[in-house]
Amino acid sequence: METILIIDDEKSILDLLSLVFRKDGFQVKTCSAPDKVFEVIQSEAFDLLLCDIKMPPLDGMDALRFMRREKPEVPVVMMTAYGSVRQAVEALKIGASDYVMKPFDVEELRIIVSRGFERRRLAEENVLLKKRLEERGGLGLMVGKSKAMKEIYSLIERVAGTDTTVLIQGESGTGKELAAQAIHSLSRRKDRPFISINCAALPENLLESELFGHVKGAFTGATVDKKGMFEVAQSGTLFLDEVAETAPMTQVKLLRALQERKIRRVGGTDETAVDVRIIAATNQDLKKRMDEGRFREELYYRLNVISFEMPPLRRKTEDIPLLVGMFLDKYCRHMGKKMKRLTPEVVSLLETYSWPGNIRELENVIERIVAIEDRETITSACLPAEIVAPREDEQAKVVLRPNFNLETHVADVTKRYIREARRSSGGNLKKAASMLGISYRSLRYLIEKYKLKDMRNGNGRDQVSPSERQ
Repeated sequence: METILIIDDEKSILDLLSLVFRKDGFQVKTCSAPDKVFEVIQSEAFDLLLCDIKMPPLDGMDALRFMRREKPEVPVVMMTAYGSVRQAVEALKIGASDYVMKPFDVEELRIIVSRGFERRRLAEENVLLKKRLEERGGLGLMVGKSKAMKEIYSLIERVAGTDTTVLIQGESGTGKELAAQAIHSLSRRKDRPFISINCAALPENLLESELFGHVKGAFTGATVDKKGMFEVAQSGTLFLDEVAETAPMTQVKLLRALQERKIRRVGGTDETAVDVRIIAATNQDLKKRMDEGRFREELYYRLNVISFEMPPLRRKTEDIPLLVGMFLDKYCRHMGKKMKRLTPEVVSLLETYSWPGNIRELENVIERIVAIEDRETITSACLPAEIVAPREDEQAKVVLRPNFNLETHVADVTKRYIREARRSSGGNLKKAASMLGISYRSLRYLIEKYKLKDMRNGNGRDQVSPSERQ
């Protein structure tokens, strides 16, 4: 039950408002003593304050200022005598959420109070959403706390407030469409359509019709007039995925649409003005294609006003645990299964794999694990072979990520092999040392150095006989 605190030195006002708001289902607290106002504000719990401006010797403005310091999240509605507009405006500047003139209409006051509670709820939801995003690390549907992703978030937030054309580059599966959706959701066009079209998925004649529409009889099968995606996305955002794959003639028409903000349907003669923000994406080197004559130079420069590259997963491995957690939650919920837990070894394997398919490949791996495995703890045996035992060309590939540290990398690999040897040997350290090609004393030293005391047998000890300890 939400609580309203009403402060007024007129008892008749307190009695009336208490009756009204209790009838509406609120809990009501009151204060009529000017000298007790600050104490009541500080000690009582309430969700909205109704406060009179004039309560001699107290100035209601002082109570408002005190509220803003002590409980800035609580909305305040000030009550003032008819004609004191100047004071009401001053109250709004100080931080009141609204005001009402005496004598007031009860229905109007109810609306104002309801509006105050709604503002508080929205503020609380925004704080909660921000907290969840910070905990999860991300923007919109994108997830990640790495330096590379934080730079992307910052750029998206700056770009979103403009209508400038954006070109997003990056390998397949890096989340280019999610970045485009984030730009749209933060823009002034967020309440208008976000339309996505994959330029590589359609042959040239169909792509042209999808983009610009067609008139009845324009070609075989065109039995009715049809709007294109430019018209469907009117006042919104049109996302052109894999724009490098568009044919030369389509490129010409795209360039004209971007330059003149007008389109002409296939087979038609009339021009239609369009107000659409364009965000394009490609996994190709668009400048190289332009240099090779496979992409129009004018269109390249029209699209490449603001450009950024989505980082591949191998350059932001610190985001892998976050992404894995999100995908596990998603698919366990979808398939009605208990949440699964990954062993440290599995996490290490996922972090050291190069992920040629990027986030999309990682999501597919997690979906497969959730679908197939009934066990709650996921071990290396549950992973695809290419992750557990990379091909020779994968093993030979050296990727120096940002903030790479050789000592840390060597330590991680050493720990991973020691854990696997201890698991395979059933905790017998002599056998584990033999499997690793090192002495028992060397293995004990490494276990102590890296604090690897997390694999024990049933009695809490490694399986080592007295003779093995010597």
